[in-house]
Order: sequence, then structure tokens, then C-alpha cells
Amino acid sequence: MRTPIFALIGGAIAAPAAAGTVTVTVPRLDVAEYHKPYVAIWLTPAGGGPARTIALWYETHKTGKDAGTKYLAELRAWWRQGGRSMTVPADGISGATRPPGQYSVKLPDNVKPGAYVLNVEAARETGGRELVTLPITVPAGTAHGAGKTELGAVTVSAR
Repeated sequence: MRTPIFALIGGAIAAPAAAGTVTVTVPRLDVAEYHKPYVAIWLTPAGGGPARTIALWYETHKTGKDAGTKYLAELRAWWRQGGRSMTVPADGISGATRPPGQYSVKLPDNVKPGAYVLNVEAARETGGRELVTLPITVPAGTAHGAGKTELGAVTVSAR
């Protein structure tokens, strides 16, 4: 009996590299009543088109009707650009709110080359809301920005 032999033609098969990284800073605020912010991170084509949510941080641990999702509409720009039609939780996108600190989120591998606007929006109970937008070119673009209150430094690096 012959044993089949399998070979890779052309060497090893490599997984595609990540399209890049978004780094978001949730600042520490000195306020009497602090609540972790809801945060939405999404891309829109620079020339217009449908938004693509990359990350959504909200109170995922709550239970009951509209648990945790009730206040997603407070992320007003994201909500108007497609959030209202999104089914949550969304696998690989939804996550819990974050305490103050710096967080990295990978851009999806299948972002097509072109010009985009990265949007990062935060809204906090008994706090404010803030939207940071950064133009970015995929591949090989980098952009930096910062919020004034609810968001700190925001950086996007596309490969």
C-alpha cells in the first residue's frame, strides 16, 4: 500500500497581515461620579458609503430587556451612521466598557485600499460625549488626534 505524500508548492502558506491598529486612550477624569464610557470605533469611506463598525464597548454584562443596549443611541454619530441597524452583541466587535487606560484594536484584514475616515466616539453617563475623526489611507497611512474631555489620544496606523 502506498502512503500519500502531501507537499506545499511554493513554501509555507502565510496568514494575511493585520490591516493596522487603532489606539484609543480613555482618560482618567477627576469627577464626583465617574462611569466608564460607551465607545464606538468605525470606518467610513472618505467619499461616502456605509459605515463599518470595528469596535463597540458598552455594558455587556447587564441582563433583561434592552440590557446594556438601551443607551447605545447616546453614541449619536455612530447610531445615525449605521449603529441603529446593527445587531448586538456582534462577534469580534462588541466588548465591555473600559476603565481609564490605553487600548488597541486591530483594523480588519479585509479593509480595501482607499481613503477612509476613522471615527471614535465616546459617551458617558453623567458626563459628556465626544467624537474624534481622523482621515486615513489604507494601506500605509497614519493619523493622530485627541479628544478634549471624554477621549484622550487616538492613533490609527494602517498597513
